[in-house]
Amino acid sequence: MTDIDPNPTARVTLGQPWTLEDLEALARRKARLELGDEARAKVEKARAFVAELAEAGDAAPNVYGVNTGFGALAETRIDAAEIETLQHNLLRSHAVGVGPDLPAPAVRAMIALRAQVLALGCSGVRPVVIERLIQLLDADIRPRIPAQGSVGASGDLAPLAHLALVLIGEGEADIAGADGDRRVPGAEALAQAGIEPIRLKAKEGLALINGTQMMLAVGSLAVLEGERLCREADIVGSMSLEALEGSKRPFDERIESVRPHPGQAASAANLRALLEGSEIMESHRDCHKVQDPYSLRCMPQVHGASRDALAFARQVLEREMVAATDNPLIFVKDEGGADVISGGNFHGQPLAIALDTATMAVAELANVAERRIEQLVNPAMSSGLPPFLGTRSGLDSGFMMAQVTAAALVAENRVLSHPSSVDSIPSSAGKEDHVSMGSISARKTAQVVIHVRTVLAIEALVAAQGIDLRKPLKPAAGVQAAHACIREVVPPLDGDRTLHPDIEAVITLLATGTLATATTATTGPLN
Repeated sequence: MTDIDPNPTARVTLGQPWTLEDLEALARRKARLELGDEARAKVEKARAFVAELAEAGDAAPNVYGVNTGFGALAETRIDAAEIETLQHNLLRSHAVGVGPDLPAPAVRAMIALRAQVLALGCSGVRPVVIERLIQLLDADIRPRIPAQGSVGASGDLAPLAHLALVLIGEGEADIAGADGDRRVPGAEALAQAGIEPIRLKAKEGLALINGTQMMLAVGSLAVLEGERLCREADIVGSMSLEALEGSKRPFDERIESVRPHPGQAASAANLRALLEGSEIMESHRDCHKVQDPYSLRCMPQVHGASRDALAFARQVLEREMVAATDNPLIFVKDEGGADVISGGNFHGQPLAIALDTATMAVAELANVAERRIEQLVNPAMSSGLPPFLGTRSGLDSGFMMAQVTAAALVAENRVLSHPSSVDSIPSSAGKEDHVSMGSISARKTAQVVIHVRTVLAIEALVAAQGIDLRKPLKPAAGVQAAHACIREVVPPLDGDRTLHPDIEAVITLLATGTLATATTATTGPLN
């Protein structure tokens, strides 16, 4: 996660391919969105065709979303005089979200992604609709979007309807104030920013809500954080290995070369860099141990598998960022005119499967981290460290309950890792008879990321204590750097104290990238 910059100079262009980093920059106000001439021209051409249909009135053929009802009402013809009312009614009727509100970065990412879809020139909206979305981002107006209510087919209809309501001066929005964010009616949010509510024309309401932008926004930000957790898992795991007097021989490059998974190779390279020049490791070079437990020895294989799965998810998400997910789609012909084709690009199955995979991949980082915590606190496994790393065994419980907390989070992750993409409940009177549940996949990925970061924070605390208990021997320079970063915010445990603030402090080090930055200042860049 990054600090907020209210006056960013970086630009992200609509209609061009984006990366996860581009989206995060927009979500966290590190970049601004702009509509280029090429994208504007495409939008205007498609809009001209829709305008012709609308102007033809009752003589025009039935075109879904332009002069018909929606979903199971697609065969119901709408009078020409009611076409604009139809678009506004669509937003109102579909804004049925419930549950907790999406956080600000996810909302901003949704706004940016919706503008991106419209700028591809297949939706038939006026350029002003895209310009209004850009204005929301510039003014940091964040529509209130309840997180629950999308089944991930016909798009994320309910969440996107809540977003679009603010454009017409309805719904609610959060705006920044002197005393923090304030929630106000949508019309008031627009008025304070000097933005005129928009009166939707034919197809524009449907174009604003048909697509995968909620699952794409939430999932993309979560996958990016998951990738960072892979690197942090290598850092924290190397600390545990030092505290447990483990060996770096399993990370020999020759081992990785005969099993050429890129994630495994990247993780092993990190561990070699982190563990270079360790006094602790040198001290037990000729010890009786033949092999370390899997949670230490197999870090490249386990962490690496998560890396590879997240790389797959990234590919899917970044393809979706340049995908037209509206319905129907308008394809302008070079010779004039256009084809309007109803299809299913709004269906979230590609994202749902990728995000279910990402959820499992991130969860596995906590599975193996919790086992390393157990190695550290269990005197039967910890190579001579005191029980639970307490300084007065019996009187002090040390990190006994910290391991229990990690175990609880791991257990919850296992429930959350059940794939949503294998479930489907028909909706809209059977017209939408298979749905992806991709929005649920995305929300679960985001929740598991939070849990995994917490488990790694607990491991880092416990490993730091174990390293302290190995003094005067010193760990490798990379591990020393990570240890020193933790000790800047959390002192060693000398007698029992409340550990909750310590855990929160290290979570912040991980979430802000501070631990990784401090470590790589010594090791050089890590994968």
